[in-house]
This record gives sequence, structure tokens and C-alpha cells, in this order.
Amino acid sequence: MYDPLHCGLFLILAFVLAGLLHSLWLNNRYSRALAIPLDGGRMFRGRPIFGENKTLRGFVVMIPAAALAFAAVATLTSLPQGAPPATLWQLTPAGYAALGGWAGFGFMAGELPNSFVKRQLGILPGHAPASRLTRAICFTIDHVDSIIGMLAAVTVAVHTPWTTWLWVLILGPSIHLLFSWWLFRMGVKGRPA
Repeated sequence: MYDPLHCGLFLILAFVLAGLLHSLWLNNRYSRALAIPLDGGRMFRGRPIFGENKTLRGFVVMIPAAALAFAAVATLTSLPQGAPPATLWQLTPAGYAALGGWAGFGFMAGELPNSFVKRQLGILPGHAPASRLTRAICFTIDHVDSIIGMLAAVTVAVHTPWTTWLWVLILGPSIHLLFSWWLFRMGVKGRPA
């Protein structure tokens, strides 16, 4: 039987590893060649669809990084018995890699609706809203949207207890905030949160 906390910790650890690879890639000068906006510069109602910060370079690395991270964490948790513990999903290493790639896609795609809404509200990419209330709402959504996208993708693929969602939504935003701060310190992001 799946253990919701173990599943949640698995997802968090795998995404910490994938996030490290993602951060290193975004700070690499070679990644800039793929800084191609996902919306191709298209507009909706006279405003960008996603904006210049949502580019191909994030998707290009997060999907394989998550696949590698899921496979690595699954392999490590399978030692020495050779199979995943009964408290995790019973998948092969290739199954974990596929789940990781799908989860990485969900993580990246989860940010797009939020970006679309912010562009339609006239909030520039990488900027905070002027209103204190809107700023607080956007701050909260910015730190859970990708997590919700990832959890939704995982839930479509494998049984995911609702309490796993709870654990990841409790622990994940703090880790996400640390990564945002780190990307800011590395010069990848324009603001720390």
C-alpha cells in the first residue's frame, strides 16, 4: 500500500534534483540560445499570451531532468532489495523515468495559466503587481502553480493519495521559494520571489 508521506518525499526529492539541473542549465550561456518565447510573440487582446520569460529553454531541460531524477531516486530507494519499497509506486526504472518526464512537463505547463492571467492583467513578466493584495495572491499562486501541475500530471499516470498532494503542497512551496531565491542570486531571475 502506498504511503502518502513516502510518495510525497519521493516527489519532493526528485524535483529538488531536477530543479538543481534546471537551475544550472538556466545559468549556462548555452541555454540562452533556446530563450525562445513559448507564445512566439503572439498576442491575445493586444497583450502577450505568456510573455518573454516563458521560453523553450525551461521545457527543454526540466522534462529530461525530471525523468533522470525520478529514475535516480527510484534506483536509490530500491537498493539493496532491487525493487521499489512497497510504500512507493511499483514501477520499473524506465517507468519511473517516464513518470518523471511527464511530471516535469506538468511542472512546466502548470505555470502557463498563471502567466497568461498575469499578462492579461497587464503585469509584466518578472514584475510584481502594484496592489498589495494582488501581489500577495500572485506570490502564493507563483509558488504552487507548477507544483499543482506536477501533481496533476502524476495523478493522471499513477494512483496518488490525496494526502500526498497535501504533503507536497505543504513542503513544496518552501523549497520552491528557495529555488526562486537561488535563481535570483545567480542572476537568472529579476526578483527573488
